[in-house]
Amino acid sequence: MATCSRCSSTRTVKNGRIHTGKQRFLCRNCGYQFVEHPTDKRIDQATRDLVDRLLLERLSMAGIARAAQVSEQWLQDYVHLKAAQTPRQAQVRPKKRGPLSVQCDELWSFVDRKGNKQWVWLAMDAQTREIIGAYVGDRSRRSAQRLWDSLPKVYRQCAVIYTHDWKAYQGVLPQKRHQVVSKDSGKTSYIERFNNTLRQRVSRFVRRSLAFSRSLRNHIGLLWNFIHYYNASLPI
Repeated sequence: MATCSRCSSTRTVKNGRIHTGKQRFLCRNCGYQFVEHPTDKRIDQATRDLVDRLLLERLSMAGIARAAQVSEQWLQDYVHLKAAQTPRQAQVRPKKRGPLSVQCDELWSFVDRKGNKQWVWLAMDAQTREIIGAYVGDRSRRSAQRLWDSLPKVYRQCAVIYTHDWKAYQGVLPQKRHQVVSKDSGKTSYIERFNNTLRQRVSRFVRRSLAFSRSLRNHIGLLWNFIHYYNASLPI
């Protein structure tokens, strides 16, 4: 049997094949996946650009690896790096003090297993449709506070904020500018539509999917990656 290239253990088993058809092995000692006598392959910029675009579509990691003709291990390492380097703050157009309207909502998701719930808190400028703040955590008041803290200062000073009736918002959002509304009112329709867009475009946020996140860091990083793409694609 093959010898693990990381820990030199011989407790290895066959574990499928890589995209080139070469046998892949799994080390039962350290969990490392490897191939024997790997050949180094430089991933060119065109392929990296393709992977960046595919990460914005509803594809699994295995599907992206097949489409881009890269190994799943390289892709996983690339995603780890991309997630770590993606800024965790919305990049929005400068706004003047004045009438502003914000819609907030929470999106259920999970990491590794469905019992590990990770709520995605989002805030959107109702006029420009920009995502202006986001936070991933539980559904507590602390998470509502972190969402509020993520908003640019001008929104925290001036905006009227529309939410549904969830108690965590109480005591966090300014009472005079916080409007609790029903879904039928249409006052949160834009952020609810964005939630659907996110689920349609990024597979790890689909309610029933095998393409879920195993790492919270990647879950958050790729959420922000899509937010930056979404904001940049809006008409000026």
